[in-house]
Amino acid sequence: MADGNSETKSSNQMWGGRFASGPDAIMEEINASIGFDKKLYAQDIRGSIAHATMLAHQGIISSEDKDKIVHGLNTILSEIESGQFEFSRRLEDIHMNIEARLATLIGPAAGRLHTARSRNDQVALDFRLWVKEELQRTEKALTALIAAFLDRAEEHADTVMPGFTHLQTAQPVTFGHHCMAYVEMFGRDRSRVRHAIEHMDESPIGAAALAGTGFPIDRHMTAKALGFAGPTRNSIDTVSDRDFALEFLSMASITATHLSRLAEEIVIWSTPQFGFIRLSDAFSTGSSIMPQKKNPDAAELVRAKTGRINGSLIALLTVMKGLPLAYSKDMQEDKEQVFDAAESLELAIAAMTGMVRDMTVRTDRMKAAAGSGYSTATDLADWLVREAGLPFRDAHHVTGRAVALAEQKTCDLADLSLADLQSIHADITDKVFDVLTVEASVASRTSFGGTAPNEVRKQIAWWRARN
Repeated sequence: MADGNSETKSSNQMWGGRFASGPDAIMEEINASIGFDKKLYAQDIRGSIAHATMLAHQGIISSEDKDKIVHGLNTILSEIESGQFEFSRRLEDIHMNIEARLATLIGPAAGRLHTARSRNDQVALDFRLWVKEELQRTEKALTALIAAFLDRAEEHADTVMPGFTHLQTAQPVTFGHHCMAYVEMFGRDRSRVRHAIEHMDESPIGAAALAGTGFPIDRHMTAKALGFAGPTRNSIDTVSDRDFALEFLSMASITATHLSRLAEEIVIWSTPQFGFIRLSDAFSTGSSIMPQKKNPDAAELVRAKTGRINGSLIALLTVMKGLPLAYSKDMQEDKEQVFDAAESLELAIAAMTGMVRDMTVRTDRMKAAAGSGYSTATDLADWLVREAGLPFRDAHHVTGRAVALAEQKTCDLADLSLADLQSIHADITDKVFDVLTVEASVASRTSFGGTAPNEVRKQIAWWRARN
């Protein structure tokens, strides 16, 4: 016969573990966000002070209550920053934690703070402020990374190295020119940051739950006080919009992809087989068993963090893709993705800036590799077009035969004799040797944006004026 307590025992077994107390424990666990949204404390307090000041200005609350609220909020700010504030999971989120503490500090006046606002527009404001500030930090970090590359580019405007396509030697370039490629990449990333700031520079506070409010609030006043260009224009969109977070993550993913490409090159360049650079001890580690090894761990970790950042973008896109207007609790899942991506991106940019500034460039190894793989073959073809009047396709064919002859003789193109070259095409003269060195090759690439040292210096000057 069944035990009279079997139903209770079965229920406890069903919940089990951390959730042994049943649905209440599960609901608290799934509903609480204070574990991560406490990061928004400064923005929450800043927004509340602006809101209270506006309410008093509009005669919605008294000046006395406003002064109590502002004093109490500043006290809470000091408590949090000094580590004296006790966060409660029972109070769910940062907004309720601060509101409860404010009530303890100042009494009934605290209840007036929430007039004409909802947690929906409150969290939209806090999060938007945080993302805007993070974008501003990212802009500064990218500016420092660009500056590091400009310094290396100027230092190595004349340093020849192999340029690659398909990771095969293609044509000689300068290391300065290669550095400037990353300046362009990270310059575009910085532009995306600036555009993202411009796109999200609107204040959500005052949209309330979704329909606005009947109180005579001044949303332009709070927008100005919080440093926004103006208020948002549709209350439904305001509380349901997370485009600013998605745009941040999109920018972060593209920037991380550029950082990962650079990290991959640093990993390759620092191998003994390439030996183009040496990383400083600050950004590399030794092997636990092989004393001769120096591992490019910082570059590898930058490369890996791209996966985390990309994952955050996909996660939030997936959260948002099926939400009807206006607010849904699903949107609580927005912050952890952004916080994690922001931390990863900040660290990756800082690490890469340090690596670029500290690495030793081995110009001898770069120059030796620059002429490998018959990298000046295109220069021979171009010379045949200019000096011998051949159509490019014919010049391409003649050059191919010259490369085959050099391979047969196991020498570089510049080491073939004039007789060797004239046996392939009679119109070749000794002037051809002026273009077959890697230095002559890079010097000849004078088209706008080309690798010629003087052109590289022009691009450096253009960027320095704008960085």
